[in-house]
Amino acid sequence: MADTPQRSVSLRRTGSRSYVATNPRGGELSFGEGADGEFTPVELLLTAIAGCSAIDIDYITARRAEPETFEIDTTADKIRDGAGNRLENIEMVVRVSFPAGDDGDAARAVLPDAVAKSHDRLCTVSRTVEIGTPIAVRIDKGE
Repeated sequence: MADTPQRSVSLRRTGSRSYVATNPRGGELSFGEGADGEFTPVELLLTAIAGCSAIDIDYITARRAEPETFEIDTTADKIRDGAGNRLENIEMVVRVSFPAGDDGDAARAVLPDAVAKSHDRLCTVSRTVEIGTPIAVRIDKGE
C-alpha cells in the first residue's frame, strides 16, 4: 500500500449512469445505478465498511487459524428527509468459524476483540462514517 497518507481513485463515465473507478495501482471497478447486477454507490459504501473490517479481523484471527467460513453482511436503511438522502441503521453482522483444536480455539478467543478493535479504531471506512468527515467539492472547468 502507499507510503503517503493520501488515497485516491479516478472515475470515468462508460455509459449512461455507468462508471469505472480506477485506483493508482491500475485496479478497476465498474458500478452504476444498479442495472444488470452492477453495484450502486450505496452498495459500494456498505462493501467498503464490511471489507475494511474483514481485512482487520482477518489479520488478527488468521494468525491463529485459517477460518472455515468468513462472511459479513452489512445492511442499512436509505432514507430521505430534511437533511437529504442518507443511510441510517447501518449494521454489520460478522459470521466467522474456525476449525476444532487449539489453533481454532485461539482464533475464536480473539475474534470479539478483533471485531471491537476494527470498529473502534482500525477500520478507516467505518471510523470516517461514524465520526463524519466533511467532503470538499470543487469544479475543474478544464480551461
